[in-house]
Amino acid sequence: MTRIFFYYNAADRLGAAAALLGKACRQGKSILVYVPDTTLAEALDRQLWIAPPIGFIPHVRDTSPLAAETPIVLAADLATSAHNERLLNLSVEVPSAFSRFASLIEVVGRDEGELREGRRRFRFYKDRGYEIQSFDLAEKSP
Repeated sequence: MTRIFFYYNAADRLGAAAALLGKACRQGKSILVYVPDTTLAEALDRQLWIAPPIGFIPHVRDTSPLAAETPIVLAADLATSAHNERLLNLSVEVPSAFSRFASLIEVVGRDEGELREGRRRFRFYKDRGYEIQSFDLAEKSP
């Protein structure tokens, strides 16, 4: 069964997602990022180029010929990817194919709309019997 990790109360949702992706990359883990919103995908792409300030988190779009070799892959459609280990969801919806992944990571910001949608997704997973580990990112903020 898919393991689900909820990171909530992120002051900067994209920044928190980039930090998690950077940590995974340093640990040698690969992640498929489900980001169907083009504007959000472009913002995450920029964030991964500049965070950390003196580094770069290797990433490509799922349409790149290097997608199979790159640890972080940004995808607008899960059906086109063969990756099934880790999924980071940046959509407001529950990804339709999330259960094929060994783990699912959700990042929820502090905006009321994000909180509402995050709670809806949390209930969806919980109601279906998935075990959820939650992490309050506000505890890590100054």
